[in-house]
Amino acid sequence: MLVLDRVSFAFGPRPVVNDVSFSLAAGEIVCVLGPNGAGKTTLLRLAGGLLPTTSGSVRLGTDDPRVLSRPLLARRVAYLPQDYSLAFPFTVADVVLMGRYPYHPRGLLRGESGHDLDLAQAAMERCDVATLADRRFDELSGGERRRALLAQAFCQAAPLVLLDEPTAALDPAHALAVFRALKEERDSRGASAFIATHDLNLSARFADRVLLLDHGQVRALGPPTAVLAGDAAANTFSVGLHIGTIPTTSTPFAVAW
Repeated sequence: MLVLDRVSFAFGPRPVVNDVSFSLAAGEIVCVLGPNGAGKTTLLRLAGGLLPTTSGSVRLGTDDPRVLSRPLLARRVAYLPQDYSLAFPFTVADVVLMGRYPYHPRGLLRGESGHDLDLAQAAMERCDVATLADRRFDELSGGERRRALLAQAFCQAAPLVLLDEPTAALDPAHALAVFRALKEERDSRGASAFIATHDLNLSARFADRVLLLDHGQVRALGPPTAVLAGDAAANTFSVGLHIGTIPTTSTPFAVAW
């Protein structure tokens, strides 16, 4: 699905990502963990072909994502950035339907199909924004905007979803719902997710693997509880981490101390 081979990137003389090698399998959920400034956002943008590598290579299947046309790339990768703004007063339904743009070479102004509308409705319901469909996007709260953008990513129906802090500004119930929805996307259509996040608990619960990044370098990669319980995680976050499980469900959790 996605292969990064010795990828590095620098802003001028300042290295941001340094010699990262990693592969993401089809149907796999991987969370990128690390402190602020670790290079998580840059790594996601490199993975999506949104930044050129300083050295190394990125492959989406057998293709370099940077040489794919934007519509073709968007059919294969959905990207949810941390920050997103719109210059026009689009409704939530409009924003979600933008996820269908890659499938309409002449643009959506010629009219959405019934299939497009069905996908948009299902995505809004999954992300709990269906009741906001007619609201202006620029009038929403930060958390509501994040959910609307996640619905757009699901509506795009790409096999790979790149998410940068998808639970930022969300209350606990909606943050949990995001990861449950990602799991449903994986289970229903085999989608993969590569997620930059600070949420250790949800990563421990839902990720197949976590990649621990610090100063642009991979400090650990493996099953969530094994990585979070290791010395590399404690050193990276400069705190102690206690990893346990909820007795009634065996659900893992992480507590900093």
